[in-house]
Amino acid sequence: MLCKSAFKWRFLQFGTFLAYTDRINITDQKMQSILIVEDEARLLSLLARIIEIDGYHVLKAQSAKAGIKLLENEDVRVVISDVQLPDENGIELVKRIKRIHSYIEVINLTAFGSIKDSVRAMQNGAFDYLTKGDDNDKILPLLRKALAKANHQFKTYQLENTAARPYSFETILGSSPAIISAIDLAVKVSHTNTTVLLLGETGTGKEVFAKAIHEESDRKANPFIALNCSSFSSELLNSELFGYVAGAFTGANKDKKGLIEEANNSTLFLDEIGELSLELQAKLLRVLEDGTFHKIGDSKTTTSNVRIIAATNKDLKQEIEHNKFRADLFYRLSVFTITLPPLRERRDDIEMLANYFLKRFANKINRSVINMDPEFIKVLTGHEWKGNIRELKNVIERVVILANGETLTTDLLPIEFFMHDNDGSDSTQPFNLSLIESQFIKKALYHAKGNKGEAARLLGISISTLYRKIEEYKIV
Repeated sequence: MLCKSAFKWRFLQFGTFLAYTDRINITDQKMQSILIVEDEARLLSLLARIIEIDGYHVLKAQSAKAGIKLLENEDVRVVISDVQLPDENGIELVKRIKRIHSYIEVINLTAFGSIKDSVRAMQNGAFDYLTKGDDNDKILPLLRKALAKANHQFKTYQLENTAARPYSFETILGSSPAIISAIDLAVKVSHTNTTVLLLGETGTGKEVFAKAIHEESDRKANPFIALNCSSFSSELLNSELFGYVAGAFTGANKDKKGLIEEANNSTLFLDEIGELSLELQAKLLRVLEDGTFHKIGDSKTTTSNVRIIAATNKDLKQEIEHNKFRADLFYRLSVFTITLPPLRERRDDIEMLANYFLKRFANKINRSVINMDPEFIKVLTGHEWKGNIRELKNVIERVVILANGETLTTDLLPIEFFMHDNDGSDSTQPFNLSLIESQFIKKALYHAKGNKGEAARLLGISISTLYRKIEEYKIV
């Protein structure tokens, strides 16, 4: 344990060394606001100088009261607070800071660390707890990590509290290179009238991207129109897309505009474009080439200034080889192609996305769930997510409903999260698997108030499977 004078000497020595050896090019780094709360002026000044050298904007306070006042008036992302403050314990200050802005991360510093205080700090929501003097070399690396997390959380906070357009590019969460690259491409094409083809697995957010492109375009004043091509037969899809005139067929009592005409001067999003019949592909090709088409039963040509954004999870080149998709339509659609990455290729974004859905569903059903256990996050990050973001969203909704306390834990997750098939076999012990599964079913039944249909929905299984499991595990 360091005495106060020894601690000061080591801290000052560290600062002098760092000021000359750990410089970076601050012109290449965005200035970030960091608040330091420290009652000793000399230490406060030195720590501020060290952090400023690393390229950050620093605010200083010598008491908890002064620090809180700054938080209420300044944009702060990370607080570094001494534990022994003149007007409040720095560990308890963490709670007050989190109540002001939950996205702010707090690092507690103390000259006299203890395991008990460390545990209390983390329970209160601190990012980390460091003993001054012993851990000086960890301050800057830790600050960078805390700031990265706080910035992710701030973006989520903006989404929840902004009155801005719900489908702008700012609403697309993620900082992994794959998703940033896709967003950059979408931003560039949004201000044009170019046809866009969105590729990617089911659940990767293709419609979200299409809406964002529309919202950033000159057509945003007109409504965005979407159609899933797999939801209709070819005949119905023909009338939905191109419309018809009265008398065109039995039941056609009056003229009807198709979606292509409805989307004049706007955007039409065609999801699952690979499901279009060859006949409709030919009609769509003409729309893309000169903006004209014929309604069913009409000899006159109709014109529409429509922008088409198409999407598919199919390999259209393979579909062309099998004579299921027209090559000329493909080349017309793929003038500008954006491929959206699956969630397993952007694992660094999973925690941020899960945190966003957690807050969204907790607010929706008025639950006090606010945290995710580290092991819970680890399991989420390691999952394959074959259903991508849509699967993650559904999983978080279920576990928020099932949660009993403030923290999401691994026992709330579906049983398949604990199945390991890396070698093609199930390596989970049968006893443990049965125990986890039966506990999960009991939780679902409890939260569904005994309604087996609702419990099956929460579990993501059929009602017959639920009855079979109830009998198998003898659940009363």
